[in-house]
Amino acid sequence: MFPIRDENPHFLTPGVTIAIVAANALCWIYVQGLGGEPTLSASLCELGLIPGELLGNVRPGTRVDLGAGISCVLQDTTGWYTLLSSMFLHAGWLHLLSNMWFLWIFGNNVEDSMGHLRFLVFYVTCGLAAAVLQIVFDPTSTLPMVGASGAIGGVMGAYILLYPRVRVHMLVILGIFPFTFDVPAYFMLGYWFLLQLLGGAASLGATGGGVAFWAHVGGFADGMLLISAFEREEYVRRHPFYGWRRGP
Repeated sequence: MFPIRDENPHFLTPGVTIAIVAANALCWIYVQGLGGEPTLSASLCELGLIPGELLGNVRPGTRVDLGAGISCVLQDTTGWYTLLSSMFLHAGWLHLLSNMWFLWIFGNNVEDSMGHLRFLVFYVTCGLAAAVLQIVFDPTSTLPMVGASGAIGGVMGAYILLYPRVRVHMLVILGIFPFTFDVPAYFMLGYWFLLQLLGGAASLGATGGGVAFWAHVGGFADGMLLISAFEREEYVRRHPFYGWRRGP
């Protein structure tokens, strides 16, 4: 299932959401060379978040195989800036496009609920919380963690509390037959969060690459915890559906 749109208008121009999408696209073009080598692997190794390297839990000089003949040589120290820089990097075209699509669908309405500056602070805070939880669950990992999905998880966590009854239109492709249907936001986002929890539980003790499920969980949970401090009620009330308190 893939969301294609929601039935939720926005009243502010989502300038920060647009700026974040643009920043990720520019990083993909100019920092990651549109996914070409050796630029992509260099960006992952130098600007991606590597928990074991960050915490000093692995031996400096260790060579880590990233697949496809690509490897990183771990250093004795790495900058804490990778907690932030990793939020604007991606591992491939599909990774980038899917993240930016989710951000656009849900981010404009969450930005609409709090205003531009608050949304920027909220987004970055959720991204940092996502990275921290992934580090907690996998502190010796030697694989670079990149992607905006932890911060976007925070946006989705805020959305499920702000607009749980908004209808979200989903696309499903069975074989060669696509069809669409709509569900309440709480169903779609709750289903997504459950998948991240199950994926995170399955990844405990596993080795090798994969999805940073605990980053998704951490971002989503942080978004739910922080939204009450960031939302502006007069902004939220303009929406036809907010919380469980108002009818359509």
